[in-house]
Amino acid sequence: MDWLKAIENAIAYIEENLTEEIDYDEIAKQGFSSKFHFQRVFGILCGYTLGEYIRFRRLTMAGKELNQTDIKVIDAAIKYGYDSPDSFAKAFTKFHGITPSAARESGAKLNSFSRLSIKITLEGGNTMNYRIEKKESMKLLGLREHFEGAPADRYNQAHDFSVKGETRFVAYALCGMAEDCETLYHIVENVTDEGYDFTLCTKVGDFFYRDLNRHIGKYADMLTTVEIPEMTYVVVQSEKSVYYLRDHMELRRKVVTDWFPDSGYVIADAPEITFVHSDIKNHSDSYVEIWIPIEKA
Repeated sequence: MDWLKAIENAIAYIEENLTEEIDYDEIAKQGFSSKFHFQRVFGILCGYTLGEYIRFRRLTMAGKELNQTDIKVIDAAIKYGYDSPDSFAKAFTKFHGITPSAARESGAKLNSFSRLSIKITLEGGNTMNYRIEKKESMKLLGLREHFEGAPADRYNQAHDFSVKGETRFVAYALCGMAEDCETLYHIVENVTDEGYDFTLCTKVGDFFYRDLNRHIGKYADMLTTVEIPEMTYVVVQSEKSVYYLRDHMELRRKVVTDWFPDSGYVIADAPEITFVHSDIKNHSDSYVEIWIPIEKA
């Protein structure tokens, strides 16, 4: 499937219906896909969710209209899909940094989120190493947090766990309990238009599961067990480098744009895994593998 063409069709539908009720199933239909698959791929390609795109575009248009016309705030709220002036004002202020009333003033500074446009460029002709691999089920122990928006940069997510008070201790404890102290698993699951769960995981011995309280005391309640089912993945590996996480997001996008269209596969409804290998002896040999769950189209 040509995902760029699919997104172009979907964006045209969204823009034509910004002041109407937007049906996500219809968006996916415009993109020749199911709602689940379209939302997952949209997030990977664009870096924000479909819902965020619609909300940002509506708030952009609402700000312009309030500033340039005599429309009432309550009418703008209704026009751009908000149930009440209060909910509209809250979203508007968060996006623009000023209230809807302040947007009326001459010289008011407003934010603008531009329409997505698809540029036709000559692409492809590149070699991307990948493998399709069926992996056995895994049981991992991890530290979970819910993030809003689309799955973002793994470095920033993992970094969050290492700087926040007690969470920092638990993150270190996980590494200490690991069967392989050079390997971590970053798990993304429960992806919706509102956000997703990110879990920093490792494999630990069964004896740790039996008595976590003895090993890390009261902090044991901060950990969660992640059961990964047996699954088939498309696996791509980054270049070995000290800065091995740097190209992670671009590598995910290339899987979608370069590999999926001719593969005969689609993204499966299962956790996405980033296998992180940090070589302690030689940092330049560190790398990540991206495991994207797949199924036949």
